[in-house]
Amino acid sequence: MATVPGCFVVTPSDLSALFGILDELGYRTLGPTVRDGAIVIGEISGISDLPIGITDEQGPGRYRLRDGVAGAWFGFAVGPQSARAHLSPPERPLLEIRSRGPTLEFVEPEHHTERTALFGIRPCDLAAMEVQDRVLARGPHPDPRYVAARDTTLVVVVNCGVPADTCFCPSTRTGPRARSGFDLSVTEVVDQTDHYFVLEPGSEAGVEIVERLEHRPADRAEVNAALATTEAAVEAISRSLPEQLNGRLLAAADHSRWDEVAARCLSCGNCTMVCPTCFCSDVRDTTDLAGDTATRVQVWDSCFTLGHSHLHGGSVRADTRSRYRQWLTHKLDTWWDQFGQSGCVGCGRCITWCPPGIDLTVEAAAIVGGG
Repeated sequence: MATVPGCFVVTPSDLSALFGILDELGYRTLGPTVRDGAIVIGEISGISDLPIGITDEQGPGRYRLRDGVAGAWFGFAVGPQSARAHLSPPERPLLEIRSRGPTLEFVEPEHHTERTALFGIRPCDLAAMEVQDRVLARGPHPDPRYVAARDTTLVVVVNCGVPADTCFCPSTRTGPRARSGFDLSVTEVVDQTDHYFVLEPGSEAGVEIVERLEHRPADRAEVNAALATTEAAVEAISRSLPEQLNGRLLAAADHSRWDEVAARCLSCGNCTMVCPTCFCSDVRDTTDLAGDTATRVQVWDSCFTLGHSHLHGGSVRADTRSRYRQWLTHKLDTWWDQFGQSGCVGCGRCITWCPPGIDLTVEAAAIVGGG
């Protein structure tokens, strides 16, 4: 059978050599692993660190792990973490001020950027990286630490075959299959008789990795099986966002639905903490008890906190209604005006990790549809 240019097949045992190759190339590898009852991103050195044979059950306000397809490396959807925490950490020291008698010494901490391989991130998270790139790397005021981390990160994306109940990436056109932006794309094909991976390099670094692995050209049937995996994921996804939200939520600022959702929302900020595209931050200053040293730290912030919109005299958005409206309207509507794209990639984390189970796809549809 004819082979497909640019596509290669590796077996599970051959792909396991990838971790050693990445180490030889000088990369620290971060990927999916199980900790505290969730699949999170952590440092991994081999296949024993992966959630093999484990899947997740997700729903509004619900996340559980259970046994999945035996031997499957990637039989799960997204967990609570994304690449965001690696590229822009939740807490980052910016400055230390030390008292030296009558003078002050200003010391910027050293930031050592390691070469890092993000292994196993999903297409929605890859799309989220592009969103953050536009804000933090290609905006009018680039964050040099983000740029340094991004430039030294290699991306191995895994196309989705097992979406969560809360996923809606087809309607945001961000998955379940990655089209570009990766160094190496991996699709797992596993059934009762076969188990293999179809690889597609997307950069010179990806080509080099494939060349170091034991591999063979993929034939048409194998590539079709990989495509069928992601097509089945599309069919399994039932949630979706309304089309063309730009301007529609903003125009519905007085809709009664905002009051209804505010009665359920806790203003806890979970949705913004797990969102892979949120980028708001705050700066906090602390001083030691002796008064000799002051430290300035950048931390993640949320538009659900009272202090986020604090101006002289108080907070602009003092109630839950206005804060939820700000979040949803910015994420799905006015983000288009700022950055030329949506701020949502359809990962569904905000639905899964919302304690009362608020579903933004339902709320958006109700508001723009007049429900």
